[in-house]
Amino acid sequence: MKSINPNDFKVVSTIKLSELETNLNIGASDDKKEDKLDNVREKLSALQDVMYAHNRYGVLICLQGMDTAGKDSLIREVFKEFNSRGVVVHSFKTPNSTELEHDYLWRHYLALPEKGKFAVFNRTHYENVLVTRVHPEYIMNENIPGIEMVEDITPQFWENRMEQIRNFEKHITQNGVIVLKFFLHMSKEEQRQRLLRRLEEEKHNWKFSTGDLKEREEWDDYMRYYEEAINKTSTDYAPWYVVPADDKEMCRYIIAKIIWEEMQKHTDIKEPELDEKIKANIEMYKDILKNDK
Repeated sequence: MKSINPNDFKVVSTIKLSELETNLNIGASDDKKEDKLDNVREKLSALQDVMYAHNRYGVLICLQGMDTAGKDSLIREVFKEFNSRGVVVHSFKTPNSTELEHDYLWRHYLALPEKGKFAVFNRTHYENVLVTRVHPEYIMNENIPGIEMVEDITPQFWENRMEQIRNFEKHITQNGVIVLKFFLHMSKEEQRQRLLRRLEEEKHNWKFSTGDLKEREEWDDYMRYYEEAINKTSTDYAPWYVVPADDKEMCRYIIAKIIWEEMQKHTDIKEPELDEKIKANIEMYKDILKNDK
């Protein structure tokens, strides 16, 4: 099985999504991919335990992709070996009335991971420069000064948002949050097949929404805005990775492997050592407990 190099998927220069593969064939069976994933997720789980004791870093995993890209199942499969207290998943839907009383990043600040924990954003703060660009009328719900109608939303408005997002990510990384962002790059044909399966397999009918078809009509616009957002916000401190997503098993393994490899760069994450005084008296404490009956 061909090894996975995270740098093959990392966005370090301008990319065109239309030129990037949506399916990666490395000559491995689904069972082999599952074995590889199982190995990586066990190591990630152990790492999170060490992170909890170290208590210096939180990890933010951002997942973006079109409907049916496989975000939900990826979260289930990649993080299922974690201590349930060590990972928190946030699925950001349409902002509610309370959230709309604040700026668009407010609810994302509230969901940032505690030190020692992972947070997974299933759809992220990037919805504010993706869905809102395809449907700029949604911006009107934010009641922003100077934006009285859709026509007031200029190109500079979106440039400002990109800058605000970069600043948000820079701020949190400078305060101990490790940020890794993944775009699940799925082909339009693969989405068609997955939507059909939702209709043809009764047990999956509940997943289907007519809204999926409506958003599919905007595919080209979404790809254009994804491409722009990725190019303008992939930084050293908060990189984007574009991961082929037509093969769900492969996508899960690639993302798990990237997370593991990136976390290895933080060599200061170690279990804290015992206080020297306690260490010197361990045998005495053992005797006290053994005789405490």
